Amino acid sequence: MSEPSRPADDLVPVTEEEIAAALSHALRFDARGKARRGGGDLAASLAAERLAEHLRQAGFVVLRGRGARPHSTG
Repeated sequence: MSEPSRPADDLVPVTEEEIAAALSHALRFDARGKARRGGGDLAASLAAERLAEHLRQAGFVVLRGRGARPHSTG
Protein backbone atom coordinates (compact mmCIF):
# COMPACT_ATOMS: atom_id res chain seq x y z
CA MET A 1 0.00 0.00 0.00
CA SER A 2 1.77 3.14 -1.13
CA GLU A 3 0.98 6.68 -0.11
CA PRO A 4 1.32 9.68 -2.42
CA SER A 5 4.76 11.21 -2.11
CA ARG A 6 5.13 14.39 -0.07
CA PRO A 7 7.73 17.10 -0.41
CA ALA A 8 10.52 16.66 2.14
CA ASP A 9 9.69 20.10 3.59
CA ASP A 10 6.34 18.76 4.80
CA LEU A 11 7.93 16.00 6.89
CA VAL A 12 9.22 16.41 10.43
CA PRO A 13 10.92 13.84 12.70
CA VAL A 14 8.88 12.57 15.63
CA THR A 15 10.05 11.94 19.18
CA GLU A 16 10.34 8.52 20.77
CA GLU A 17 7.34 9.42 22.95
CA GLU A 18 5.20 10.21 19.87
CA ILE A 19 6.17 6.89 18.30
CA ALA A 20 5.30 5.03 21.51
CA ALA A 21 1.93 6.84 21.73
CA ALA A 22 1.03 5.94 18.13
CA LEU A 23 2.09 2.30 18.57
CA SER A 24 0.20 2.00 21.86
CA HIS A 25 -2.94 3.40 20.23
CA ALA A 26 -2.62 0.94 17.32
CA LEU A 27 -2.24 -1.97 19.74
CA ARG A 28 -5.21 -0.91 21.90
CA PHE A 29 -7.76 0.07 19.24
CA ASP A 30 -8.93 -1.36 15.92
CA ALA A 31 -9.21 0.57 12.64
CA ARG A 32 -12.66 1.87 13.61
CA GLY A 33 -11.43 3.24 16.94
CA LYS A 34 -13.11 0.53 19.01
CA ALA A 35 -11.12 -0.88 21.92
CA ARG A 36 -9.73 -4.34 21.32
CA ARG A 37 -10.88 -7.10 23.65
CA GLY A 38 -8.66 -8.31 26.43
CA GLY A 39 -7.94 -5.11 28.35
CA GLY A 40 -4.24 -5.18 27.53
CA ASP A 41 -3.65 -1.45 28.06
CA LEU A 42 -0.57 -1.97 30.23
CA ALA A 43 0.85 -4.61 27.89
CA ALA A 44 0.21 -2.35 24.87
CA SER A 45 1.97 0.58 26.54
CA LEU A 46 4.97 -1.53 27.55
CA ALA A 47 5.26 -3.11 24.11
CA ALA A 48 4.97 0.29 22.41
CA GLU A 49 7.69 1.80 24.59
CA ARG A 50 10.00 -1.14 23.89
CA LEU A 51 9.36 -0.98 20.14
CA ALA A 52 9.98 2.79 20.05
CA GLU A 53 13.22 2.34 22.01
CA HIS A 54 14.36 -0.42 19.65
CA LEU A 55 13.61 1.70 16.57
CA ARG A 56 15.72 4.54 18.03
CA GLN A 57 18.60 2.19 18.90
CA ALA A 58 18.48 0.65 15.42
CA GLY A 59 18.87 4.09 13.85
CA PHE A 60 15.42 4.44 12.34
CA VAL A 61 14.11 7.94 11.68
CA VAL A 62 10.32 8.20 11.69
CA LEU A 63 8.75 11.20 9.96
CA ARG A 64 5.22 12.56 9.90
CA GLY A 65 3.48 15.27 7.94
CA ARG A 66 3.41 18.72 9.56
CA GLY A 67 -0.37 19.00 9.46
CA ALA A 68 -1.06 15.59 11.00
CA ARG A 69 -2.24 15.42 14.59
CA PRO A 70 -0.52 12.88 16.85
CA HIS A 71 -2.69 10.01 18.09
CA SER A 72 -4.41 10.53 21.41
CA THR A 73 -3.90 7.68 23.86
CA GLY A 74 -5.93 9.22 26.64
